[in-house]
Amino acid sequence: MARDKLFAGHAVRRLRRRTGLTQAAMAEMLAISPSYLNLIERNQRALPAALLVAMAERFDFDPRGLGGGDPGGGAEALRRRLADPLFADLAIDRHEVEEWLAAAPGGAEAFARAFDRIGGGGASGGGEDDDPMLLARREIDRWRNHFADLDAMAEALADELRLSGADLYGALVERLRVRHGLSIRILPVEVLPDLLRRLDLHARQLQLSERLAPAERIFALAHQLGQVEARTEIDALARGAGFADRTAERLFRQHLLGYFAGAVMMPYARFLRACEASGYELPILERRFGASFDQVARRLTTMQRVGARGLPFFLIRIDRAGQLAERLGGASGAVLAEAAGRCPLWRLHHAFDRPGTTGVQLVELEDGARWITLTRSTPAPGAPTVGPEAVPVEYAIGLGVAAAQAASLHAARGLDPAGAATPIGLGCRACLRADCLQRSAPPAGRARIVQDRERGLSPFRFAEG
Repeated sequence: MARDKLFAGHAVRRLRRRTGLTQAAMAEMLAISPSYLNLIERNQRALPAALLVAMAERFDFDPRGLGGGDPGGGAEALRRRLADPLFADLAIDRHEVEEWLAAAPGGAEAFARAFDRIGGGGASGGGEDDDPMLLARREIDRWRNHFADLDAMAEALADELRLSGADLYGALVERLRVRHGLSIRILPVEVLPDLLRRLDLHARQLQLSERLAPAERIFALAHQLGQVEARTEIDALARGAGFADRTAERLFRQHLLGYFAGAVMMPYARFLRACEASGYELPILERRFGASFDQVARRLTTMQRVGARGLPFFLIRIDRAGQLAERLGGASGAVLAEAAGRCPLWRLHHAFDRPGTTGVQLVELEDGARWITLTRSTPAPGAPTVGPEAVPVEYAIGLGVAAAQAASLHAARGLDPAGAATPIGLGCRACLRADCLQRSAPPAGRARIVQDRERGLSPFRFAEG
């Protein structure tokens, strides 16, 4: 399928220039024509597997580096930066970005680094170089939230645990006890008032709060097992990231441990088969794997194994105030997952009004991109449900996949991908839709029009250009 093809023109060009070769010289060494190599470098042809192997053998490089080496993260990542209100009056479209990458990849990379360093929008400081959370997320995005070595190890472990017993929780308890000398204790809230789990090395105990639901307890055990059995793989990934910030490295390691735990609960091949057989029906996946909604949602963003890819979902999680709590773009390339603002017409914000109900919506962005989104509210792990402190602590999770790729999605049955869609933007300050009744502010960079004799449906009229 088209999404399984590897377009790595910029990485191939960098490899050629690093070795000091002309296109003709490299083409001769690879036994292909210079014109064919030129098409590959311009991303007008995919890089065939046989040619990738030949390049790896001839030039002694790691082929995994070709997948995520596009300048600035690639066209979609550059378009997300250009969606900043600072550039609202430039109307740079997708084709211009692709031409820029093809003609001047170094310039595109320089722009991306400068934009990230100042934090976007012309701010002075406070960019990704300063924020540990953003640094960690940038590394996750570089891998498209798919860590093949961790997945393979977790899958082998899950198969081994199945042989020892059908109950995953019991099998994990036994493995921690027998192999690592750790016992499990479920403690009352009074003993762990402010903690959900604690590792007591003196007592050789993993202590879990009774607040945790069954799926959360399994996840906690798999998380602990990852700390001792996947340490080598996680250390290698963390070293490879080259973090200068210790907090960013710890956040990245925590993400990898959560990734491993989710992969143990939902092993890749079995989970993908269940997804395809059920049409990615979330309640079925929750029950089949004993997982929570948010655990399944996160797992869906990781399904990018070469030769066995799932749908490329993105995930975003917000609180009731609309503040961003988490985002995972995966391989989706979704501007929705990266934008600084969000549109109130997106039903993600309505999920709190229908607890436990999954909303389905077809949305269309200003550039014409269409997405099927699934939204649902979910309580925070261990949040109190009774007593005076039981103020609802919940988040809304939005999952999305490109409408053109959602034909197999159970929730989208009956929706015409080309039919009526809700027009949304990336927040009022970045949105140029003039006829939006929900608008709360004019777009940045556009002069506001104020008239005494008339008032439109929207109170924020602005100059079109």
